[in-house]
Amino acid sequence: MKVIMIYDQIQAGAGTKDDKMIGLKATKETVGPAVMMDRYLKANDEHVIATLYCGNGYFMEHQQEVVHKLCAMVKKLNADGVMCGPAFNYAEFALMCAMVADQLKKENIPVVAAMSAENETTIEQYRNSIPIVRCPKKGGTGLNETLSNMCRALHDVAQGQPIADQSEICF
Repeated sequence: MKVIMIYDQIQAGAGTKDDKMIGLKATKETVGPAVMMDRYLKANDEHVIATLYCGNGYFMEHQQEVVHKLCAMVKKLNADGVMCGPAFNYAEFALMCAMVADQLKKENIPVVAAMSAENETTIEQYRNSIPIVRCPKKGGTGLNETLSNMCRALHDVAQGQPIADQSEICF
């Protein structure tokens, strides 16, 4: 299964929290949390084909454009599934993850998002329309479990099956 990762500038390793205005970018390299996720992806014969990202500030100023372009890039790359995040407790990144995941799901592309409980407004708005995997806030414990859960959840969604243990791993 060909997987695309959606990140902000921090998770993509393209900048710090102060580098918010980085425009849309793409790389074929496996970067950020996906590097740690590799063993979980391989367990289901999955691999990352691209990482798409942009700065949080750029997203906030161009929300609809970013969502539209990210979804178009996903379709052009013919991905079998998409993982948005983990967004941790970064509110702007969590919103981007949710909005992109919601649009991809409407376009019948298997997708999961991941964020921490601190993003309660976004979680409440999107929890009934997209799978949102629980993750720790930045620096919290449990990241490896989250990455494993993201892979399992995407695998189930891509197979057209209910997410195993959804009530335990998702909001």
